[in-house]
Amino acid sequence: MSPSLPLLPTSLVGSYAQPEWLIDRARLAGRFPPRVRARELWRIPPEHLAEAQDDATRVAIREQEEAGLDIVTDGEIRRESYSNHFATALDGVDVDNPGTALDRSGHPNPVPRIVGPISRPRPVQVDDLRFLKAHTDRTVKMTVPGPFTMSQQAQNDHYPDLESAAMGYAAAVNDEIRDLFAAGADVVQIDEPYLQARPDAARAYGLAALNAALEGITGTTVVHLCFGYAAIIHERPEGYSFLPELAGCTADQISIETAQSGLDLGVLADLKDKTILLGVIDLSDHAVESVETVAARTRRAFDRLPAEQIVIATDCGMKYLPRDSAVGKMRAMAGAAALLREELA
Repeated sequence: MSPSLPLLPTSLVGSYAQPEWLIDRARLAGRFPPRVRARELWRIPPEHLAEAQDDATRVAIREQEEAGLDIVTDGEIRRESYSNHFATALDGVDVDNPGTALDRSGHPNPVPRIVGPISRPRPVQVDDLRFLKAHTDRTVKMTVPGPFTMSQQAQNDHYPDLESAAMGYAAAVNDEIRDLFAAGADVVQIDEPYLQARPDAARAYGLAALNAALEGITGTTVVHLCFGYAAIIHERPEGYSFLPELAGCTADQISIETAQSGLDLGVLADLKDKTILLGVIDLSDHAVESVETVAARTRRAFDRLPAEQIVIATDCGMKYLPRDSAVGKMRAMAGAAALLREELA
């Protein structure tokens, strides 16, 4: 943890609510996050889109600051989904003639089709990081999709098996993370929701792919697991199907959701050497939690982990929330952190 951060720092998992003037939120909410490009979601003409995304990113940064968050992201404002921004920028995948793969609810989705060796021809998000750093003086975090998840969100027409594809993605993610830290990122998070969704394959090669993506990385890293966006996946299991295994990953921090699922925090006993991004904001409910509700959800972890190993966070991304709800929930997180710091002083 950065020495400049307070006890119980606050952070989004990654995405923030994109404004209605930028993206068609009704069309966005009516589908699973796209795996290939979905340019039809943007309301702004292509020639003005980059400028509009810059403006919306400035707003997202400012709203996080005004709410009192300690760790700031770019809100993933420029992304149609958490994964396609990066996955469609790689060589070795055909996004113009997509394939098909099942999403985590079992429905077929258009996905990138792997047609050759996967590689990253150039940095994908370094300019986004530089923009973020130019507009805040707070600790900054960037997110990248994980190699295992991307391998599950693709049609493999090249590698002998999906494990080989996952290792190809891992090399690309490793290159990206190195460049993000070189450009000044404080924290880099790898989003790996499919470790939870496909636990058997995750046990077979997911952890190896994740560690390959982290090989040689010295900056602060996070792995995020979730049960899927609450706006899309409505049923929450009572526990993770893949979580204790992450004790064997080389990431410093693990991001989990506990508010929507009412997760039994006994699982944290397996992760006692990790800092935990504790998801304490329920994204299935647009109503804003009280400061005390968020504080109570956080206190549940205090008999499992020292406060020094806890980051107060959202369960998952805020992408599908109304903006007024997102603002209120961020303020509740910051208020809970302030209350708990006073109690622990």
